[in-house]
Amino acid sequence: MRAAALLLVTAAAWALGGCTLLSPMPTVELVKATAGMATVAMGQGPTHATQTVFHDAALPERVCIEYNRSLALPEFVPALIAELREHEVQARVFEPGVRPGDEACPAWVRYQGLQQWDKPPLSDQIRPYLAQATLSLHDAGGRLMAASSYRADDATMGLGRWASTRNKLAPVVRALLTGFEG
Repeated sequence: MRAAALLLVTAAAWALGGCTLLSPMPTVELVKATAGMATVAMGQGPTHATQTVFHDAALPERVCIEYNRSLALPEFVPALIAELREHEVQARVFEPGVRPGDEACPAWVRYQGLQQWDKPPLSDQIRPYLAQATLSLHDAGGRLMAASSYRADDATMGLGRWASTRNKLAPVVRALLTGFEG
């Protein structure tokens, strides 16, 4: 009786191809999961700030961001605002040339960036990514308080290229506000 039950369970397992250890499907699923994890790891790759200049100024409580129409990455400004908020700095965005009073904007952030296009690993779709960014912090009078940059080429083996824009800006904003690149 016991042998018959074992034979019946074995036959049922063979009939359900995805339920057996001998099926090629678990191997395919494992390869897909490994590729997915590798893509996530590349997307979270190391990024760091470079070329930081810091004039030991007090951390502003609020800043105004001068909008730069030449950088077409729609996630750039929201990522910049989110990273400033992580450091408890409130931010507002203004068009170039619009100058609210010093009370409204005791400090200004100006940015430049370079968007490039390429295929991410394990993908056949070309998509944009932030290749370079430079942030500068100025007081209300226009004097430079701090500046810092990001370059995708500086990332280890280019792994940071596919990191999110926010992950790329995080060390740059930290360096801009504290002077520390690490």
